[in-house]
Amino acid sequence: MASAAEQMASNLSWGMLGKATELRQRLLFTLGLLIVYRLGTYIPVPGIDGAALRDFMEQAAGGIGGVFNLFTGGALSRMGIFALGIMPYISASIIVQLLGASWGPLQQLKKEGEQGRRKITQYTRYGTVLLATVQAYGLAVSMEAGDLVTDPGWFFRISTVITLVGGTMFLMWLGEQITARGVGNGISLIIYVGIVAELPAAFGQFLEQGRVGALSTAVILGILLMLVATLVFVVFMERSLRKIHIQYPRRQVGMKVYDGGSSHLPIKVNPAGVIPAIFASSLLLLPTTLSTFSGANAGPVMSWILAYFGPGQPLYLAFFAGMIIFFTYFYTLNVSFKPDDVADNLKNQNGFVPGIRPGKKTEEYLEYVVNRILVLGASYLALVCMIPEMIRSNLAITAYFGGTSILIIVSVGMDFIQQVQSHLLAHQYEGLIEKSQLRGKKRGGKKGTARR
Repeated sequence: MASAAEQMASNLSWGMLGKATELRQRLLFTLGLLIVYRLGTYIPVPGIDGAALRDFMEQAAGGIGGVFNLFTGGALSRMGIFALGIMPYISASIIVQLLGASWGPLQQLKKEGEQGRRKITQYTRYGTVLLATVQAYGLAVSMEAGDLVTDPGWFFRISTVITLVGGTMFLMWLGEQITARGVGNGISLIIYVGIVAELPAAFGQFLEQGRVGALSTAVILGILLMLVATLVFVVFMERSLRKIHIQYPRRQVGMKVYDGGSSHLPIKVNPAGVIPAIFASSLLLLPTTLSTFSGANAGPVMSWILAYFGPGQPLYLAFFAGMIIFFTYFYTLNVSFKPDDVADNLKNQNGFVPGIRPGKKTEEYLEYVVNRILVLGASYLALVCMIPEMIRSNLAITAYFGGTSILIIVSVGMDFIQQVQSHLLAHQYEGLIEKSQLRGKKRGGKKGTARR
C-alpha cells in the first residue's frame, strides 16, 4: 500500500506552481541569473579580431575547439568575457577533493563540520583563481600566436587575464547563488543552459553539412537515430536504482509501544550523476591548455600531446574512459554515497538491514553493494560518452552531438525537475498543516462558545 507521501506525490500537478509563491520566486531568480550568464557570453574581450576568430573557430569546430566551446556555452567561439566558462572551478574542485581523500590536513578539515567545509570552499576558490589565471594567460598567448589579436603585447595579455579571470569568478558566484537561493545545482545548470542554448545553431550546421553534400542522407538519419537511442538509454539508466530493505524494530516511548516498520534505501545505478564525465573532460582539456603557452613553436612533447590526445584519438578515448570510471567510484564513495555515514545514520535511527549487524558490518555490506552497482554505472557512463564521441570525431560533426552533452542535458534536466517537484511537495505539506491548524482553531472556538 502506498504511503501518504507517495499518494501526495502522485497527486502533484504543475498547476500548483502558481500557488507556490516561494518556488515561483526561486524559479524567477534562477532564470534571471541564467539570462545574465547568457548575455555575458556575447560581451567580447577587448582587442580581438572578430573576422579572424570566426574563421579559426569554423576550422576548429570539429576538434578540440569544439569541445572547449561546448563547456563555455559558445563564449569561446565569440571570445566573450566568460570564455573560460566554469571549468577552472570544476578543475579546482577535482584537485581539492582528490587531496581531501589522501592528504591529512584536508581530511581533518572535513571532520570539522560546517567550519571545515567553509575552509575547503575557500581553498577551492583560491585554486580557481590560480587555474583561471594560468588558462587565461595561455589563451592570450595562443591568440597572439594565431594572429587573432589586433594589438598584441603585454597590455593585451594583462587585460585578457583580468577580464577572463573576473568572468570565471563571476560565474562561480552565479552558480553559488543559484544553488543557495534558486532551484537546482547552479554549476550544472550553467553548463546545461550553455549547451541547450547552442543546440539549435549546432543542429542547423549539421543539416547544412547534409545540404552541401558533406554528409549523406543515410549518415544523417543514422546519427539522429543514434542520438534518440542514446537519449532513451540515458533516461532509463538514470532512473534505475537498487533498493536495500531496511527494518525498524518496535520501540517504546513512555507508556506507548510503536510497531516496527520497514522501508528501503534506494541506491542509483549512477549515484555520481554527470560529475565524472565533466571531471574527465576538464582534465583532458588541461594538456591542450598547457600546450598553448608554446604557441606556434610547440616542442616535440607538446606536438605529440596535441596529436594523440585530441578528440577521437585512441589515447584520448582510453584516458577518457579510464578517468570516467575512476571518478565514478571516487565521487560516489567520497561525496554522493558514503557507506560509513549511511551505516551510522541507520544505527542512530535503530534501523538495520535484515541479516546484517548494525555498524561496521552494515558499512561493509553497503560498500560491497555499491561497488557491484558501480561496475554497471561506470561502464554505462563510459559507453555513453565514448561511442557518440568516436562517431562524432570520425565524421567531424559538432561536439554538441557528443555523449557528454547528451548526458549533461538528461541528467541535469531530470535533477532540476525532481527538485521542482520536491518544492511543490513541500508546499503541499505546508498547505495541509495550515488547514489542520485552522480547523483546530475553529473547533476550539465553537467549544468555547458552547461553554458560555
